[in-house]
Amino acid sequence: MYPLHVSQGKGTKKDQHVNMCVCVCYVVLLLQDEEISCFRDIKPGAPHHYLVVPTKHVGNCKSLTKDHVPLVKRMVDKGKEILEKNNITDLSDVRFGFHWPPFCSVTHLHLHVLAPASQMGFMSRLFYRLNSYWFITADQLIDLLNSKGETN
Repeated sequence: MYPLHVSQGKGTKKDQHVNMCVCVCYVVLLLQDEEISCFRDIKPGAPHHYLVVPTKHVGNCKSLTKDHVPLVKRMVDKGKEILEKNNITDLSDVRFGFHWPPFCSVTHLHLHVLAPASQMGFMSRLFYRLNSYWFITADQLIDLLNSKGETN
């Protein structure tokens, strides 16, 4: 197990009390490089449920800009890599996505990788539902970010 330090909050007066807090979670890292870490979700919604997170703090998906598209794509690639290591080859039965604020329990960007999606239970199908107000696929997020036009 390795400690994964995720800071919460950022810069505003309202969040100053949160800036002082650091969430320290102990997880078993399955994959890691300088930018991205991957570990199992503690409440799995499918037989294979992984979280892919940037090592540096990045806010939730609603705070992203077009400049974050390469990061999101690398997160998806890392998700595919962990699936491949676990002999999941049918990517048509995989769900890659993010919870859309305010439906996130953590303010650090994290990609859910769920497989096989066909084996998700009733509640998981609800929590990770396609075309809902609370869950957006990685492809939908990339399209949304690309449509934002030029960044500042």
